Amino acid sequence: MSNSYLYFYFYLAAFVIGVTLYVNRQRRKHTTHVAQLQQAVESGLMEPPSLHPVVDKTRCMGSGACVSACPERALGVVAGKAVLINAAHCIGHGACAAACPVEAIKLVFGTEKRGIDIPNVTPNFETNVPGIFIAGELGGMGLIRKAAEQGRQAVNSLRKKAGGKADFDVVIVGCGPAGLSAGLSAIEHKLRYKLMEQEDSLGGSVYHYPRQKVAMTAPVDLALIGKVKFGEVQKEKLLEFWQDVVKKTGLKVSFRERMEGIDRENGGFVVRTNRGKYTTNTVLLAMGRRGTPRKLDVPGEETHKVMYRLIDPAQYQGQAVLVVGGGDSALEAAIALSEQPGTEVTLSYRSAAFSRVKQKNRMLLEQAEKAGRIKVMLNSQTTRVTETQVEIDYEGIPQRLRNDAVIVCAGGLLPTPLLQSIGIEFETKYGES
Repeated sequence: MSNSYLYFYFYLAAFVIGVTLYVNRQRRKHTTHVAQLQQAVESGLMEPPSLHPVVDKTRCMGSGACVSACPERALGVVAGKAVLINAAHCIGHGACAAACPVEAIKLVFGTEKRGIDIPNVTPNFETNVPGIFIAGELGGMGLIRKAAEQGRQAVNSLRKKAGGKADFDVVIVGCGPAGLSAGLSAIEHKLRYKLMEQEDSLGGSVYHYPRQKVAMTAPVDLALIGKVKFGEVQKEKLLEFWQDVVKKTGLKVSFRERMEGIDRENGGFVVRTNRGKYTTNTVLLAMGRRGTPRKLDVPGEETHKVMYRLIDPAQYQGQAVLVVGGGDSALEAAIALSEQPGTEVTLSYRSAAFSRVKQKNRMLLEQAEKAGRIKVMLNSQTTRVTETQVEIDYEGIPQRLRNDAVIVCAGGLLPTPLLQSIGIEFETKYGES
């Protein structure tokens, strides 16, 4: 046999082996993605929390570029097409859409079954109420770099209304990406501004991302700072960067101040908060879509021991802690607390079963319950909080439990009714950009 035939068979064999390995690898990926999709369906986790990708199946070529680009592994390829297989993991940073070679992905709010209310705004971010502007996630923009750009542009638009006898030219509500960027722009344009944040930290929705999650995947422009050349950056590094920006620029943020209402007065507005009232020419609403924490509305909830998120499980070591809620955040809080030495953990949920939680959290909770580290009380509701106890209605029977702290993980209430009360119009999005 001549050398030419030997080379031919050698390359043919190499080609066949390569194709076989590729096909087998794709089959394994397909099997894995189908299993993850099925698990998400069974766990009731197919409703994305906010901005998320929708794939045009007629354009998708199944390259998997979007899957590789997604740090959260929220996408998979099933039957040759990209599919959102872990909707609950998606945080809407848009890396998948940017990676798609055929532009088959768009980012949308809401689904066919569950609509999301988005306020109507003009191209300069002003609502139908003259003088009230909206930028960022509340207005339908979940991408950090674009939310920051909207905050900058909104201030550029509203600065034309500066001046007069009001306390401020602009009151900015929310210190996430849009609010922080707007505050920097207000300084740049020498505006009298007040920037308030209802929580005790920067970041808005980003602050509540899971640990080590990739929060941003592209550069962003900030007033006074310039272009920030981030590639993929994790939540912790981004929050650290923002804190450094505040120190360097002298940006003033009023933490733990919550907007409670807006009234029109003398051609401007009066913004009412839990700390006071401020007159202003304009208002920029830059809060996220997590909303104000949903409360228990029971006697004693105002005490210092009731919190609405778990920051550091170690601080509750050796204490009796009640966690209220039935979502992933509640289960994760209870599990983390149960790992602390001497901590006595009770998880209370009003329904008969956990229906919308990740399988991993469900499994870890069952293990902790069997080990006696967590007491799970389904069909229960907290009725009273005292200094040393909590009162719970458990399947119709009143009970009292020793208690040092209460962590409420019951979601948030969007300010939609408040904004509608001052005349802001909304449109319900059902899987639309």
